[in-house]
Amino acid sequence: MSSFNLSSSSPPIFILNGLPGLEAAQIWISIPFSTFYIIGLFGNFMVLFVVKKEPTLHKPMFLLLSMLALTDIGMSTCIVPKALCIFWFGLKGITLDGCLTQMFFLYVIVAMQSAALVIMAFDRYVAICDPLTYTTILTNARIAKLGLVGFIRAVLLVLPFALLLRRLPFCANRIILHMYCEYIAVVKLSCGDTIVNRTYVLVATAAIILLDLTLIGLTYGLIIRAVLRISSKKAHWKALNTCTAHICVMLMSYTPFLFSTVTNRYDQGSIARVHVVLSNLYFLVPPMLNPIIYGVKTKELRDKVRKYICRM
Repeated sequence: MSSFNLSSSSPPIFILNGLPGLEAAQIWISIPFSTFYIIGLFGNFMVLFVVKKEPTLHKPMFLLLSMLALTDIGMSTCIVPKALCIFWFGLKGITLDGCLTQMFFLYVIVAMQSAALVIMAFDRYVAICDPLTYTTILTNARIAKLGLVGFIRAVLLVLPFALLLRRLPFCANRIILHMYCEYIAVVKLSCGDTIVNRTYVLVATAAIILLDLTLIGLTYGLIIRAVLRISSKKAHWKALNTCTAHICVMLMSYTPFLFSTVTNRYDQGSIARVHVVLSNLYFLVPPMLNPIIYGVKTKELRDKVRKYICRM
């Protein structure tokens, strides 16, 4: 422990502890971690490649899928390479600047993905409730502008995380009970006043996740109301079937995040370990499954992917 007894004036070096309580099994845990990561990269890069190569897929819906694929690649890449360095080589150290950099890009990508899911919900609303004007309301240029707005919002809300964290003093204990620089886990290591940091994380979470979930909920409320006005049950199913992929992706994205946020208050015990595991699965499982879900549910994309795979 002597290596951690640094003065508060020393340049902060943090120790990422990986998976607390599972240190002995981390070499085995690295196998599914790396497998999920490789599958996720392959699936998402395949989506990007096929959408770019096929002019028939240059549509708002597939532009949104490309946006989702980019966030999936970025999100898992922010976490997995460093995690594998911990598992395989025991390289647990990370500087404060490295921590802030990882944190900034990770949370910007998470906020950007949430914005993409909101735009996807709006896309489904227009496609179901006003299909005749779909091509005039949702153009590629408008989707790009909405994506830019989501990116600007993400940067503006996430940047204060790093600025507020940099001003904190850190004492002897610099062991982060995570495999990445999770914001609250780092804040808990400070021996200074963290009330501003803890308040801001609640404000930012509300401004991003809760706001986006509210917008998605309202959008689906309007979709359900429009579908119920259709007399044919077959038409009900056909309309709702176009939303199933988006609903599955949302459940995979938001459920672990919200549960992780709730359990983040616990510092010890099995709940803390569950929080750490869920936090990491959130950055691994959705990026792996999202291209599979959309590949299965979207015939145009599925047929084009099959064409390129058969050429390999």
